[in-house]
Amino acid sequence: MVGRAGELRRLRGLVGSVDAQVAMIAGEPGVGKSRLVQELLADLPAGGRALVGQADPGTLGRPFELLLDALDSCRPEDGAGAELLREISDPALGAPERLRLALAAVEQADPAVVIFEDLHWADAESVALFERLGDLPGGRLLVGTYRPGEVDRRNPLADLFGRLERRYPVTYLRLERLSLDDTSALLTAMTGRPPTYRSAVTLHHRTGGNPFFLEELLKAAGPLEDVDLDKLSGEPLPWNLADALRRQLDELDPGQERVIEAAAVLGRKVPFDLLAAVTTLDEDELISVLRELVRRGMLVEIGDDEFGFRHALAREAIADQLLGRQRRRLHELAYECLVAGGSPDLALVAHHACGAGRYDDMVAAARRGVKEYLAKGSAYQALQLAELGLSEVPEDGELIAGAARAAWLAGLLDDANRYGKRRLRAAETAEEGSAALRLLVRIKWETGMVEHMAELTERLVATVDELPDGCEKARAMAAVAQSYMLRDYCTETVDWADRAIAAADLLGEPGVRLAAQVEKGSAQSSGSVNQEEGRQLLYRTADEAERIGEWLSAARALNNLLSNAPPARVEDQRRVLERMRTAAQRAGFEALAVASYFEHSAQQALIDGDLPAAIAAVEEGRRRDQGTLRTSRGTDYHGMLRAGLALEAGELDVARAIVTRYEEAFPYRKRKKRSLSTPGLFFHVACRSGDLVAAEEYLAEMVDIASQSRVWGDLAHDLISAGLAAKLPAPALRPLIGRLVARPESWRWLLDAQLDEADGSPDRALADYVRVTEAAELPKPVLGTAHVGAARVLLAAGRAAEARQHVARAAELLARWGGWRVAALDELRAGGAAPVLDALTPRELEVARLVAAGLTNAELARRLFISPRTAAVHVSNILSKLEISSRTEVARLLRPGSSDN
Repeated sequence: MVGRAGELRRLRGLVGSVDAQVAMIAGEPGVGKSRLVQELLADLPAGGRALVGQADPGTLGRPFELLLDALDSCRPEDGAGAELLREISDPALGAPERLRLALAAVEQADPAVVIFEDLHWADAESVALFERLGDLPGGRLLVGTYRPGEVDRRNPLADLFGRLERRYPVTYLRLERLSLDDTSALLTAMTGRPPTYRSAVTLHHRTGGNPFFLEELLKAAGPLEDVDLDKLSGEPLPWNLADALRRQLDELDPGQERVIEAAAVLGRKVPFDLLAAVTTLDEDELISVLRELVRRGMLVEIGDDEFGFRHALAREAIADQLLGRQRRRLHELAYECLVAGGSPDLALVAHHACGAGRYDDMVAAARRGVKEYLAKGSAYQALQLAELGLSEVPEDGELIAGAARAAWLAGLLDDANRYGKRRLRAAETAEEGSAALRLLVRIKWETGMVEHMAELTERLVATVDELPDGCEKARAMAAVAQSYMLRDYCTETVDWADRAIAAADLLGEPGVRLAAQVEKGSAQSSGSVNQEEGRQLLYRTADEAERIGEWLSAARALNNLLSNAPPARVEDQRRVLERMRTAAQRAGFEALAVASYFEHSAQQALIDGDLPAAIAAVEEGRRRDQGTLRTSRGTDYHGMLRAGLALEAGELDVARAIVTRYEEAFPYRKRKKRSLSTPGLFFHVACRSGDLVAAEEYLAEMVDIASQSRVWGDLAHDLISAGLAAKLPAPALRPLIGRLVARPESWRWLLDAQLDEADGSPDRALADYVRVTEAAELPKPVLGTAHVGAARVLLAAGRAAEARQHVARAAELLARWGGWRVAALDELRAGGAAPVLDALTPRELEVARLVAAGLTNAELARRLFISPRTAAVHVSNILSKLEISSRTEVARLLRPGSSDN
């Protein structure tokens, strides 16, 4: 269920309880209460029976209507059961007697789940019955659904909640409208393809995230597989949906109708003062009308003195029934009020200027608004405003440039590319051409078109010579430096960055200088020379950029710091990551605020040895990443990292599916600049699957690629570990580390140790394994594998006692890991490298079991009637005899299924 998985899990957890359980599900119409109930019923255990009653408007006068409706579909055939139902319906019997008979009917049916839907419409007798059902023998789940907006003081349901809580355990579930990500997921599920970002945003705003409205819009558009979501975003409402929404006006008086019609035209968020000015109502009168409209659920208070509709569809339906002259008059009044009051909301000013037909004023507001929205990080809003202006002046260079930058920041790369090209074609000066080229170079990088990026960079280099000394020339130099940095040309990056820094200093342009410093520091921190200098430069740049509000430079500096030279401690990395996310959000840079944020979160969990947390971070990133199509290429930004983690966890099918899908979209053999990533993942899958023929084919390709490009330590370790697991010979794997980038140096020690061990040189292997473990610079799971390697060599040499020490340390490092690394550890433990519990006395074994259960020394003392000091002595002796260093390892040794148990 889209957006409802957590609620469904909670409901399922209540089924089968020994005692009666009550769940109350609240939510507005169409939010998915009935669908949630249906999913619960579809998953009932075999033989589980359910009674489902549905209340309808107008049933308040028919006693026990919900029960009678529930029993109607399973009416007893025998005479006694039929007689019981007749008696329940007999108005001649007193209410207490009929309640007793109703309870007897439910007990006779013996359901596991009783569901009363739309309790806000239920009669008083049905509400009383629902309250008493928990008193029947046997545990059952009672589920009630209701609309909070329909429950007033006169409603029988109003007093039920307090009484229920006094009698039974009650679980409250409030279903909220779908988020943008959930709306995208529902659109994907219904149509079979992800929507574009624009379609998802538009449909989310139109429906307010109400799944019923969304489904109705889609159904009205024809066969789901043929629906054009981009077109649907602007289609008129289906008549049945529009009619249902307009029906809300039927009971309004003229004053209320006047306010609701004005609000429908004035926009999504309507300031109180603007509404008062347009409707000419005084403050007290308008407050009275708004209170009633809010009570009816037609409007909601969005913020301080701001009101809006629950759903844009309702606003749309009401506005559509107005005459064109009415709408223009309201827009004109709103525009004049906003301008007279000096409103800072330029998007609202432009919207009403457009609605009033004042197009010159609309364009002027759009130009100012694009700059302001970009400055405060509202990239998508800036894009919408730029496009509103371009609808009137399609060749306006300033608006085209604003649209290009806004689309890039928002991650809408196809749009950014289109507007960037338009800006380049329309450029009338060298400065305008340079600005367009700068952005296009970056866009080509992010869309993976590195060849085009290189060509545009050469054009930009040539343009630099044509530019007069000034800010644009300095910016162009910084952009050239960035292009070289992204393509790993460190020397060229530093040269161009220094030129840009010198020019910026002469001009007094700190923003340009900081941008150039990001490129220089990134290049230095990614190389083996001047790495610490580059690291410190990135820190200084981020600090200064945050201080003066250059948020894009701050975000990029911190992001590249995490990628190239992260702090040693995970806690410090997390602080830097949160700084990066904040800066990226303030800049409106989607790529860093979302995609990079979750990638770094996963990397930090990986370093800390927490595989489930790493997978969870990547999955959340992929959910956000794949929810909408921001580019026609449809790339899966986090897919390769997720595939790597799947291989760590032994999820071969998951890894195979991801890399196969990625390879179908972007065949790596057709790329001009190939990397080891894709063939490496295929190689890893083949090795772990035992497919040696495929593994050898991929290995040959990888050796060819590795001879022409740098190989990073973590990737080389993954590849060599997989190859050795598949029994490939060490000499065949050794060429993979010919151009190894070993930062820290312990990566090379680990790789040499692995290959030397496989190649029959245990002494050299042991020395390097020990060097790795003593340096402790690598991620926890990798260090755990180094300890396992050392233990394996020691055990083969008959040095079991020393091997156990490494096994104990590996167990600590791999406590939150899994997959092949833990399997290698367990294999050693089963082979005799685990500490021997037989060394413990009976009393020590008893203490060890309590330690494994999590007891502290003070708790041990109380449990065993000994002093805390004696308890501490016992624990110390246990750790010493088992040759381990922590209480965590005691728990691991004594876990169920341990070979030493």
